[in-house]
Amino acid sequence: MHRIAATCLTFVAASLAAQLGHCADVPDLGTRKQGVDWPRFLGPTGDSKSPERGIITNWSENRPRVVWHLKLGMGYCMPAASRGRIFVFDRIVREARLRCLESETGKPIWEKRYPMEYEDLYDYDGGPRASPVVDNDRVYTFGPDGTISCWAVLDGKRLWSVDTAKKFHVIQNFFGAGRTPVIEGNRLIVQIGGSPPPADPDSPPTIDRAKPNGSGVVAFDKLTGEVKYQLGDELASYASPTLATIGGRRWGFVFARGGLIGFDPTTGKQDFHYPWRAKILESVNASTPVVVGDEVFVSECYQVGSSLLKVRPGGYDVVWRDPPGVRDEKAMKLHWNTPIVVNGYLYGSSGRHPEIADLRCIALATGKLKWSEPDLTRTSLLYVDGYFVCLAEAGQLLLIRANPEKFEPVAKVALTAKLPASEDDDGGNQRLLKYPCWAAPILSHGLLYVRGKDRLVCVELIPDK
Repeated sequence: MHRIAATCLTFVAASLAAQLGHCADVPDLGTRKQGVDWPRFLGPTGDSKSPERGIITNWSENRPRVVWHLKLGMGYCMPAASRGRIFVFDRIVREARLRCLESETGKPIWEKRYPMEYEDLYDYDGGPRASPVVDNDRVYTFGPDGTISCWAVLDGKRLWSVDTAKKFHVIQNFFGAGRTPVIEGNRLIVQIGGSPPPADPDSPPTIDRAKPNGSGVVAFDKLTGEVKYQLGDELASYASPTLATIGGRRWGFVFARGGLIGFDPTTGKQDFHYPWRAKILESVNASTPVVVGDEVFVSECYQVGSSLLKVRPGGYDVVWRDPPGVRDEKAMKLHWNTPIVVNGYLYGSSGRHPEIADLRCIALATGKLKWSEPDLTRTSLLYVDGYFVCLAEAGQLLLIRANPEKFEPVAKVALTAKLPASEDDDGGNQRLLKYPCWAAPILSHGLLYVRGKDRLVCVELIPDK
């Protein structure tokens, strides 16, 4: 078993090194040598799975230790971790803020800010929704106002920036730009979703009257910000692009506002568009597509539910799809969280609102429900070492065994610590995670990072050897 785990870690590390390129010019500040970095949204393999082993499972006797915690500004996204550094993207009043910290201690290395005037149409906070992406000596951010920026990892110098809302005439969606870019070779691939220039610049159309202009997906040169290609006659959603190798070629998948786009991420050639969206205006596609073999799973929580496709160059075949009726039972109704597939079974939080959401397991091949667990509210998952680390939106942290036959909780904890004097209310330990906890946990070199409304917490899930 240890040999298999070591082989898995070696494979992921090699794959990650191939993606990021040579990093000798960025010294590794970390001392915890076992494990892997988490440089992008959903981790090194893009599926919210960690190859690390040896997690603490008995939380009653050996509660995971809070290593450090950090006060946050506005925002909803998780950080990215690379080479002993963690990159935290948030907002303070009218400024976006990117901080680089030591990942093991939380000690600040550098901080950069720039003006941000974004205001949410539905009165959610105006902070970032998209996680930073680290690539060798550069880190990329995508603000809710549509500004893409490239920064130097070592000192935070801003190397280039593109106002995509202005460049592609993006009509502000309900919650701003909330999808994380991905990197493929020398391309930074982003879901943009622009529109033709408005006839009256002083009175642009709202989202209900917006039309696409062929910039559903845009690839930028990651070194310069130059546009290399664009495709997709679609407006943007909140789901991040997914990359995969299927049948010996690279694929990109974007679950846009109106449906799933399959394309070649190297050339920008579109293979297909699969319509999948609720008919009501105020609905969103926000869950990232899941790829297993040559099949792609998509889901939303408003009306249409889920579908599984088998893809091929130039097209797709529908394996199964939820029945079309609004009141018909759906296999899975994902809101913003991304589900995780383990051994042919898909686990995820199903339901639009906290009071009706449940954590459930379905058979990926058929959509058949295996089990569901209510009363957890909406949750997000990380898979590691045979278990799910599950974060409920009110801040409860659970450990659940990956079992397709039944819901099998193993441990739970509410993370607490004494706050600094400037924040302390009563001198005792305070609960660290406050609603809304909407971002999935991440794990890097044995350290688990979770966030709530105003705080990032680092916990030792795997003891350092």
